[in-house]
Amino acid sequence: MRRYDFIVVGGGAAGFAAAVRLSELTQGEGSIAMVNSGKIGGTCVNVGCVPSKYLIEAAKQYYESRHSRFDGVDVMGASLDFGRLMDGLRRLVDSMRSEKYEKVLDHYNIELVGGKASFKSSETLMVEDGGRVEEIAGRIFLVATGSAPLIPKIEGLDSIPYLTTDNIWGLRELPDSLLVIGGGAIGLELGQAFSRLGSKVTIVEALDRVLPVAEPEVSEILGDVLRKEGINILTKSRVSRLRRKGEAVEAEILSHKGSERLTFDKVLIAVGRRPNTSSLNLERIGVELDKRGFIKVDEFMRTSNPRVYAAGDVVSKKLMLETLSAREGVVAAENMAGRKATMDYSSVPVVTFTEPQAAWVGLTEEEVVEKYHACSCRVVRFTDVPKALITGYTDGVIKIVIEPGSHRVLGVHALSHHAAEYIVAAAHLIRAGQTIEDLLDTIHVFPTFAEAMKLAAIAFKRPLKAMPCCME
Repeated sequence: MRRYDFIVVGGGAAGFAAAVRLSELTQGEGSIAMVNSGKIGGTCVNVGCVPSKYLIEAAKQYYESRHSRFDGVDVMGASLDFGRLMDGLRRLVDSMRSEKYEKVLDHYNIELVGGKASFKSSETLMVEDGGRVEEIAGRIFLVATGSAPLIPKIEGLDSIPYLTTDNIWGLRELPDSLLVIGGGAIGLELGQAFSRLGSKVTIVEALDRVLPVAEPEVSEILGDVLRKEGINILTKSRVSRLRRKGEAVEAEILSHKGSERLTFDKVLIAVGRRPNTSSLNLERIGVELDKRGFIKVDEFMRTSNPRVYAAGDVVSKKLMLETLSAREGVVAAENMAGRKATMDYSSVPVVTFTEPQAAWVGLTEEEVVEKYHACSCRVVRFTDVPKALITGYTDGVIKIVIEPGSHRVLGVHALSHHAAEYIVAAAHLIRAGQTIEDLLDTIHVFPTFAEAMKLAAIAFKRPLKAMPCCME
């Protein structure tokens, strides 16, 4: 039996971050195995962030070649070869998986064990690969097996060839029409991308607004923008039945208007994620799960079994983000190696890569009221931001939430062009416990979209309409 100091189960962001850090902490002397089933690299590089953002950028370029933002600038319109576009997407994924994951293993002396893992005991794993079963032993384990698309119970779903983020990247032809079930981040990002490329897109969301995890001001304006682009958004609605109709799919959709039947070329399921824990035999070794099957951990990323840690999308938490998973992996590694590190979730930036981008960090207005029994906030539309007026990207809003007495910044919520590029600055404010006065004391660059944060801070002091372009 092969024996290791550390066994990392899962080869995605959390697993790789942990394995690399363990190698560094032990100065390459610790024996590290990574057990992985399927393609190395996990969700992000293979079926998540990398391919989706590639498609989003391509769709943006194609869309803007047909929609001018400036008087006097006429656009001619680009041509689209969807098959070639998807070939380029897959080449990028293959390249990044090779460069950022496969080659990293050798550099840090991490041994890859291919196969599906299940715990035999707190000391041993059974690894099955194509009928061959091997038993390996470890001193400490990290479970970082990630998540998979959640498939809802819809009558007839099993009888149609539906899409998820696992298989949509294999498309070779652009669907004429696309039904997206789920109005969260994944559904909105891919729905807008396919709409901009030319598909007729309908998004069905059960709640009363799209992106319901965002502040109401953000999700409401984003919904309006997507509708203006031609996307059919049905909120307070659900798909009750699906059935084949020739080569297409007929969907029965229930809403406050009653029932209607619409026909689509393709159906994309985007209602959430489920943990990859069912085959690990975690109950055998006393690892506690929540009611959805995610692994419970403490602030050290340690499970209820002291020999087993967990990190990434498999963990019971609010957010599923590659960067968050990587940080969790590093924190877990520090503790696995005998050091002490804790996980801080208070200043994690979140971005939905629609256009405009929805980005936020910290607490919502509702959370601040619940926690402090008082709240103060300001909301600024991007029609008051000079950079937005200059570029024509005026659809957007920024909201700052502060603690009333101290003026400490507790949350920043933005919908704007390039919001992903400046939300980390807001995260630094919150992490450092800074106030709106600290924000105003920092000289900003004019004109930028990031200046919206300063304008929102100024709005606590005076009306924006009664000040020059540059103030403070």
